[in-house]
Amino acid sequence: MALRHAVLAALLDGEYSGYQLAKAFDIGVANFWHALPQQLYAELAKLEKEGLVSGRQVVQETRPNKRLFQVTDAGRAELEAFADTAARPSFIRDDLLVKVQVADRVGTASVIGQLEERASAAEARIELLGALLRQLRGDIDEEEFLLRGARIGPYLTCLRGLAFEQEHLTWCLRIAGILRERQSNHAER
Repeated sequence: MALRHAVLAALLDGEYSGYQLAKAFDIGVANFWHALPQQLYAELAKLEKEGLVSGRQVVQETRPNKRLFQVTDAGRAELEAFADTAARPSFIRDDLLVKVQVADRVGTASVIGQLEERASAAEARIELLGALLRQLRGDIDEEEFLLRGARIGPYLTCLRGLAFEQEHLTWCLRIAGILRERQSNHAER
């Protein structure tokens, strides 16, 4: 998947400025695609040049003018073509895993600290994703929402993000505990 598809997907829910898109990305898309705001602005410019999004200038009296973007019919066609292509298998690429792999050779204190930081970050993301899921479904029970909700794609991706963060939290705490126990055992010898 290219950033273009993630941007087009985020714009399906409405017309956004670059700033609003960055905020929407942080909340809904970031659990499966990371992008910096400057990458989003550059991608919006490319998508507009290619006719996949259209932008319009909004004049504001008390603030700088802004551009709002929305997906065009060509952008929707691009997303449909993307949805029809086979997805590549996902993989993990994480520098913390390299650090864990070498922890018993280079020392564990720093790695334990980094695992605990990641666990704290996962807890915060779990809380954020849980709130987003509640917001998306409103007063509707989850099963009812999944069967009858108007647009469930963002909800389903948030469920995946939530499952990932829960598993990540569990793994980080377990590995930090194992390394701490091994550190303690080596100190007793």
